[in-house]
Amino acid sequence: MSESVRSFPLRRFFWGSPIFRDLSGATAPMDWLESPAAHIFKFDVPGLSKDDIKVEVEDGNVLRIYRVGGGKEESAAKDTVWHVAERGGGRREFSREFELPENVKVDQIKAQVENGVLTIVVPKDTSPKASKVKTINISSKL
Repeated sequence: MSESVRSFPLRRFFWGSPIFRDLSGATAPMDWLESPAAHIFKFDVPGLSKDDIKVEVEDGNVLRIYRVGGGKEESAAKDTVWHVAERGGGRREFSREFELPENVKVDQIKAQVENGVLTIVVPKDTSPKASKVKTINISSKL
């Protein structure tokens, strides 16, 4: 496999374990922006507070975002009939996970939720990396 494919941040989506998992059919729509200094992830999480959301890094480079707790159920009078219930009544669950690029500082990730948008900033590591290619000397005898 070529080096460009191995460094492709979405390679797990195409060639491995899933980049995205969904617990109950609901997802949090995401934008992924890249600036010279950081990767910025934005998720729509209307009605959720910072206490309702967990952000974790697993296996050193897998960013996982998920809802914790059950939320509040909307109550209705005993004689009320529900005709449509698409909003979920605060019970919406979600989980997203994906592999981070190699050039990030996972120990400096910051997250905040404001006005129904969860923003996660993952700073880039701009220090030069040693080459992953190792040259092997060839001799005439083993």
